[in-house]
This record gives sequence, structure tokens and C-alpha cells, in this order.
Amino acid sequence: MALRPYWSGHIRLSLVSLPVNIYAALNRSRTIAFHEIYKPTGERVRHQLVAGDKDVERDDIVKGYEVEKGEYVLIDPDEIKDLRIPSSDTLDIAEFVDAAAIDAIYFESPYYVAPAARSDQATFAVMRDAMRDTGKFGVGQLAIGGRERLCCLRPCGAGMMIETLRYEDEIRACDPYFDSIRDKRPNPDELDLAKELIKRRTATFDAGRFHDHYREALQELIDARIEHREPKPVEAERPTAKVVNLMDALRESLKASDKPTKSAPNNKTTRKKAS
Repeated sequence: MALRPYWSGHIRLSLVSLPVNIYAALNRSRTIAFHEIYKPTGERVRHQLVAGDKDVERDDIVKGYEVEKGEYVLIDPDEIKDLRIPSSDTLDIAEFVDAAAIDAIYFESPYYVAPAARSDQATFAVMRDAMRDTGKFGVGQLAIGGRERLCCLRPCGAGMMIETLRYEDEIRACDPYFDSIRDKRPNPDELDLAKELIKRRTATFDAGRFHDHYREALQELIDARIEHREPKPVEAERPTAKVVNLMDALRESLKASDKPTKSAPNNKTTRKKAS
């Protein structure tokens, strides 16, 4: 089955224009979905479109921007769909930044980027490897998903990835939350122990080692209901050492880190690596 692009267009760097397709990188099918059910009869709840006391057809619905209470400027959905701005079909790379320069709080949604045709593969590989070798991400704007999004372009395995970024005004200032600890200085001995614990617990990140316990428990609840039985509890390892202060906690953690740990199962068929 041919993969269907989420968006097709060009990535432009100076005079170089590269045709690409992008694809959603998130697997939404792993989410457990529920319908709303009317409990007395077991029937599915349907939501009705009404205006005042009248039923309305979906084709008669337009967008409305409220300028005053109860007064709207009407915009047809097709007018919004037909809006054309430069970033509608081209991601212009405005600048390159160090890979570590973008704080994690700005990252939003990832999309895989692939060359649109075999003839574009050489240019694609040059752009990918140039960013990888220099440790840089490209930054630009792209109209996608009904908005013009700030984006970063970066290498990802054999391809590239676009990640939409939040704009600065979408992020709340952290000052009100951190004011009380701004001048707090740690105890040097506790800091040394914490650094040693971090050093001992440092590993190569492997997302396949982790799994969603909540989703597993939810699936077990559903399965048990179907099979008319009690759900089995989802077991998870928990630390057992009892401590009374931070120094004791760190010492106990260091002792525990010397013991071999049991790795979670790794499903090699679903594991993805990105670089």
C-alpha cells in the first residue's frame, strides 16, 4: 500500500529547492478510544447539530468570529482552506541553530521527511548529512494543520524530520513557579552523591525498554470485562528501600545501582531510532 503524505511541498535553502513529502510520525492507533454510551439502554450517544431550537445540516455551518457579544463575522471554511501564504507549499530555512539550542518545551509534533522522487535523493542526502556533521538544526515556518507553524528540520536515521515548535508567546513564563528556589544552593556532599548516582545510572536511551503501564491496565480492564472476570493487576517494580533524608536516599540508591537491574522487554519490531 502506497504511503499517503500528510503534506507535500519544498524545503528551500538559499537557491536550493528540494521537493519532499512529510508523514505523521506518531502512531495514534495505539491509543485506546471510547465512545459515549447511554447506560440504561447501551445505545451509543449521538451529538446533534442545533441552532436555537432548529436542527441544522452540516453543509449549512460556517465559521464565525465573535466581534461583540452575539455578533459574528462569518467566514466560509473553503475561504480558510484556500488561504495561500508563502509557507503553504515551501518551508524556507531561515537559519541554522545548534541542536542543543532549542529547549525541549518548544517541541510539539514530529513528522518524517522523505524525498519526493528518486531524482531528489542526492540533494536530500547532502542536506541531511551536512546538518548531521555540523550538529545543526534548520529553523523556518510552514503552514500545516490549519496554522503557520514554527518548525525545525533535523536528521533522523536515513531521512530527516520536521518537528513543529511552539511560539514563544505560547509558553508561560517560569518565573512565578521557580522564584522560591532561585537562590537555593545544594549541600556539596549531597550534590557529589547525586552526581555519582547519575554517573552510575547513565545509559544509552532506548525507548523500546519502556512501555505504557496505564494503557496495559486499561486494556486488561477491557479484556476482563469482555471475558467476565476480575482484571489482573499490572505489576510494576517499585523501590523498597526506606530512607529518612536525602543523604540516606542517595546512599541507598548508590547501593541499589551496584546490583544488576532487570531490563524491560524490548520489542525489536516496533523500536525506532532517531538521530
